[in-house]
Amino acid sequence: MSTSEVKVDVLAGHLGHLTETQQQAFATFRQDLAEAHLYAPADGGSLTASSHDDPTLLRFLRARRFDPKKAQQQFAEAEAWRAKHNVDEMFATFPVDEFETSKRFYPRWTGRRDKNGLPVYVYRLGSLDSNLQKELNAVTTERRYQRIVALYEAMTRFVLPLCTYLPHSTSPTPISSVTTIIDLENVSLGTLWNWRKHLQEASTLATANYPETLNTIAVVNSPSFFPTVWGWVKPWFDEGTRNKVFVLGRDPGATLRGLIDAQDLPKPYGGELDWKFEDEPALDAPAKEAMGEMPKGSAAFIDGKVVQPPPTRKPPSAA
Repeated sequence: MSTSEVKVDVLAGHLGHLTETQQQAFATFRQDLAEAHLYAPADGGSLTASSHDDPTLLRFLRARRFDPKKAQQQFAEAEAWRAKHNVDEMFATFPVDEFETSKRFYPRWTGRRDKNGLPVYVYRLGSLDSNLQKELNAVTTERRYQRIVALYEAMTRFVLPLCTYLPHSTSPTPISSVTTIIDLENVSLGTLWNWRKHLQEASTLATANYPETLNTIAVVNSPSFFPTVWGWVKPWFDEGTRNKVFVLGRDPGATLRGLIDAQDLPKPYGGELDWKFEDEPALDAPAKEAMGEMPKGSAAFIDGKVVQPPPTRKPPSAA
């Protein structure tokens, strides 16, 4: 946990910015995955796309400090998890209304991006009142888990590819992670304790199966008891993620405006954007030009187009 100025290198370990050693590790990783039938490279002759894109593979490799063997183990476990939960089919057929209402319980995309082009998410825990808690508790554990998965799939299959497609200062480097503001305004210790299992479930799932999707986490309006809360929370994340957490206190505007342009930063956090946690994404002009309006329900963004229902992937062995 850091209380210093937010400084995160968004290019290190990404495509176009790999060291020679990292490039060698990446080549080894792809070859090992292919030999293990966990990954199928693109077939230029038949124009068949690879089973997994390079930004996805690199997320797993970065998560394991460019150790190909450790990255392969995590990747294999994540692929087995996807098969067990039938993730592709579940996401493609997820009911639209349920998908939209599920957003109330988790970090939400503002529709805007930071200065590096990364999508800006906000999680205002004060909005998770007792009524929402009762509503969440009424859902089966399995279905709650599926909702979390569906929203992570939407982030990796729609929001990140869209932001990669849109103009950004780090182009042509793909966008493969997000910037998140966690707002603890008016949150009591009891509230956080009551929501701890819900938060841990989402965090544990992300660390294992969607690694390196969190680039910067800015905690704002932190109460005096936050160090106690951090003691609960930090075991849920690996060391790399913990180092991306910055506690900015109750007046974060000046710091956040160094990371996010004022017109893209919501007013509650020192910006000019008229957006609050309960709102739908407020798309910027390039996003509106690219797709018109935000689609409802499950979607993918592929080759500059919104695709609904999102496609399912062929297993590498069948590619």
